[in-house]
Amino acid sequence: MKLNELRDNPGAAKKAKRVGRGPGSGKGKTAGRGIKGQKSRSGVAINGYEGGQMPLYQRLPKRGFNKPNRKSYAVVNLGLIQKFVDAGKLDASAALTEDSLLESGLIRRKLDGVRVLAKGEITTKLTLSVTGASRAAVEAVEKAGGSLTVTTAQVAE
Repeated sequence: MKLNELRDNPGAAKKAKRVGRGPGSGKGKTAGRGIKGQKSRSGVAINGYEGGQMPLYQRLPKRGFNKPNRKSYAVVNLGLIQKFVDAGKLDASAALTEDSLLESGLIRRKLDGVRVLAKGEITTKLTLSVTGASRAAVEAVEKAGGSLTVTTAQVAE
């Protein structure tokens, strides 16, 4: 194979449709936009516009509320912690803190704290200290012979 024999796969490069380039092209003159009117002009954005009638999205009542001071936690599942311990990325003998989880790469950033959930199996005896944990996660860690301490935030369901 030589450089001059290189070709794209058939159908890989599709030519752009050139509109408004004469009657022979089949898309000349008005370029498929019809005659006059708002949609025949450039720079038109009329999604949701209902011809002057109050649009549906404005007629419907507003719902919901976003709490401005809500907390956002980095979520960790027990199965993932076990996987990192098995891989040797986390030291099970030492007490695991949020900082050690961050250093191991288990979580990207702490946000408002780390919350442990009970998804997955935990078999190693661990000493965990995190901001939050589900009740099932606390029970699972204790069942494996470890302990899970929750700092500041209380244990939730």
